[in-house]
Amino acid sequence: MAAPSSGQPADGEDGCFNPAVPEPRAGLPVITVVAVALLDADGRILLAQRPAGKHLGGLWEFPGGKVEDGETPEAALIRELYEELGVDIRASCLAPLSFVSHSYESFHLLMPLYVCRQWRGKVTPQEGQKVAWVRAEHLRNYPMPPADEPLIPVLQDLL
Repeated sequence: MAAPSSGQPADGEDGCFNPAVPEPRAGLPVITVVAVALLDADGRILLAQRPAGKHLGGLWEFPGGKVEDGETPEAALIRELYEELGVDIRASCLAPLSFVSHSYESFHLLMPLYVCRQWRGKVTPQEGQKVAWVRAEHLRNYPMPPADEPLIPVLQDLL
C-alpha cells in the first residue's frame, strides 16, 4: 500500500501516530539506565523479572541498571551484570543496538540497549530474581515495562 501523499497515516494505521504511545514530557529529570540483550548459543535472550517490591515489580526486563555519575554505559553494564547475574563481561563484547527515550510519571528514562554474545561464568541470579531464556518470537509473552516494549521488534529483526 502506497503512503498517503499528505504525510498522514492510512486509515487504521497506527505507526508513529499511535495515540496510545505518549509523547515525551519536558521538565522531568532524565535518568540513564543501560540494558543488555544477552544472547546464548541458541539465540535466546535473557530476561530478568523485577522484584515485587520495586517500581514496576513483577515485570520482565532486559538486565542492566542505572548509570552512575562519571560512569560509562559499558562500565555500568559490566558492574550491574556482575552484581546481579555473577557474570564477567568485557566492554569489547558489548555491541550497541538501539535506545529508548520514555517518560514515566516522575522521570524521563534514556536507555541504551547493547547486545552481548560472550561472557565468562554461568548466569546465576545474585539478588533472588527470576530469569528466563526466551526466543525473540516469544518476548511479547513476558509482560515488560513500557520502556522495554519498543525494543522487542528491534531484537526480533536482529534475530
